[in-house]
Amino acid sequence: MQRIIASTLREVSFYGAVAFFVVLTAFPFYWMLITSLKSNPDLYNVTNIPFWFNEAPTLEHFRYLFEDTLFARWLLNSLVIGVCVVAITLVTALPAGYSLARMTGRSGEALGIGVFLTYLVPPTLLFLPLSRIVASLGLQNSMWSLVLVYPTFTIPFCTWLLMGFFKSFPREIEEAAIVDGCSLFGAFIKMVIPLSLPAILTTVIFTFTLTLQEFVYALTFISSSAQKPVTLGVATDLVRGDIFFWGEIMAGALIASIPVAIAYNFFLDRFISGITGGAVK
Repeated sequence: MQRIIASTLREVSFYGAVAFFVVLTAFPFYWMLITSLKSNPDLYNVTNIPFWFNEAPTLEHFRYLFEDTLFARWLLNSLVIGVCVVAITLVTALPAGYSLARMTGRSGEALGIGVFLTYLVPPTLLFLPLSRIVASLGLQNSMWSLVLVYPTFTIPFCTWLLMGFFKSFPREIEEAAIVDGCSLFGAFIKMVIPLSLPAILTTVIFTFTLTLQEFVYALTFISSSAQKPVTLGVATDLVRGDIFFWGEIMAGALIASIPVAIAYNFFLDRFISGITGGAVK
């Protein structure tokens, strides 16, 4: 009897904890959804209960986003910036992480830590010198300035992440490929990269997420609405003076966050294996 009670309590505690974290995680999406579908009288009436609809839901906020603002352009800008930064990061971080992982002695680990420490430097200290570089290249008020600047924090982090994964990668696979006639670079291209897809996918998701959520550099380098990414456009063009367009802000946040959430859930298994791949060493 005591075992049954103890087992029941463990199950109740486990599922209770899971339910708590599910509600905690899902609540922001629920709040964005219900706020974006509320009419303005329902949204701004302080006597209404905010957790459900007191009046009929409406798509007016979504219509306003796509017809009266440059929201579609902001989404496209964020996509272009993200794809370009992901490509630059992969081309740089893959060989860098592999080289650091294969360096003998403590020099590789020390260099890896040094690379990662550059990621920890806050943007509030770097945007001044970077703004000088952007001005010198004539990229002021252009989304291409972000393509230039964002790799300064995505490459260090992804290099450190890939270095941990490559350290756990068996050297015997590369040696076998070299014995079969591949060069070291050929073994890296034909053997290491195909077997490192979980780590590469993790790098892609992290890089795209970092570029999507960045705000300080975008606010510093871009003022034209047509050049803004979605995070900057929603936060600036939908706040006018002391007026917050909460319905449109929540609708924009919901649309921008759903693709990232789907990507994380769709590739969850590979994502976890990519993060923990370097922990086996």
